[in-house]
Amino acid sequence: MTAQNREYTERVAESAAGIIARLGDQLGAVTQATQEVLLRDVSELRGDTQLLQLLRDNTAANIDTFFTAVRNNIPLESLEPPTAAMEYARRLAQREVASTALVRAYRLGHQTVLGIMLDAIRASGLETQLQLDTFELITELSFGYIDWVTQLSIATYQQEHDRWQDKRSSLRALRVRELLEGGDVDTDLMIASIGYPLKRTHLALVLSTAESGNNDELATLERFVHRVAELLGVQEKPLFISADRLTGWAWIPLATCDGTSALERVGEFVRSEPTAPYLAAGIPQAGVAGFRRSHEQAAAAFSVAVASDARNKRFTPADEPGILLAAILKERQDSVHKWIAEVLGPLAEDTDSDERLRETLSVFLRTGSSFTAAAAELHLHFNSVRYRIGRAELRRGRPIGNDRLDVEVALLLRRLFGPR
Repeated sequence: MTAQNREYTERVAESAAGIIARLGDQLGAVTQATQEVLLRDVSELRGDTQLLQLLRDNTAANIDTFFTAVRNNIPLESLEPPTAAMEYARRLAQREVASTALVRAYRLGHQTVLGIMLDAIRASGLETQLQLDTFELITELSFGYIDWVTQLSIATYQQEHDRWQDKRSSLRALRVRELLEGGDVDTDLMIASIGYPLKRTHLALVLSTAESGNNDELATLERFVHRVAELLGVQEKPLFISADRLTGWAWIPLATCDGTSALERVGEFVRSEPTAPYLAAGIPQAGVAGFRRSHEQAAAAFSVAVASDARNKRFTPADEPGILLAAILKERQDSVHKWIAEVLGPLAEDTDSDERLRETLSVFLRTGSSFTAAAAELHLHFNSVRYRIGRAELRRGRPIGNDRLDVEVALLLRRLFGPR
């Protein structure tokens, strides 16, 4: 750079510093004009008195920091972000104002202040070329500042948003667990506390997934709950809390009381989704008592699914015959398996042939010992059913007589708990 060019560059910098110094004397007016634009064009920023004051402090601090940098030729890397700007980002995150509103505010604020600076340059009396070069320098510096402070503000916003969400989720989970423990509750107060309509009919879910390696398992489960709610036509937001890092509890407020239809639709949806998590569902029930009982049933069904280790079965509803009975007996599995072996004999063994015979016998007994009805349900010939029932009795070692109820229960528990 020649001495002449260096001299002119310094003159441009001095002109910019002079313009900014004069505007610095009008900081209050510049701040007011900028805030008016922000409140007019970004409706999300129209909060309470405290938030409005912080917006003004944020606007003034950013303008003053930029003016100081230009006036004193301070490089961007030597600046500290304004405290008010970072605090304003945190407050917006806490109020759940979208980060896009914050970004838009910085862009509109930049545009407004840039316009004010341009007017000041035009009124400066500088020769035309010097005006153009001064405006070019101020524009370059201002874009650099806005890019820098916006990135810092968004990073601060996201950190606070994540922290606030974790805190709110923890508090919500604590209140939900208190609610599940039983006892009298102020329903309206609890609704406000957990953000969920307790006076509806509730479909409780327990969901579990395998580790993904991305640390997003709970978020994936929560998204799936929202898909189920959408499938059921639910307008209100479902409730989701974590039980552990791979398991979640959820409640969906149903628009109607047709619980059977809801369970059937959820089951069809889960079975049709290759990436669906393992899911157990309670029977939909109403009110606070229904909120608790549906969850209790879902948890019981889930415990049976885990105990049976049926990894190919992704959906376990609480209205499935025997599920809740099996949950009661789950803690005594050793005794249960001994009893199953005593009732069924070799028919309880873990072979494909015995499994077919057990299925046929179970359907036969459930349809009133009717060969015709069992054949229709199993899509088998009448004589095939008769043959299998005979084979099942041979494997058992004795015919089915007065212990028919024991046999039905033993077949049911054998299916639910699997082999010993």
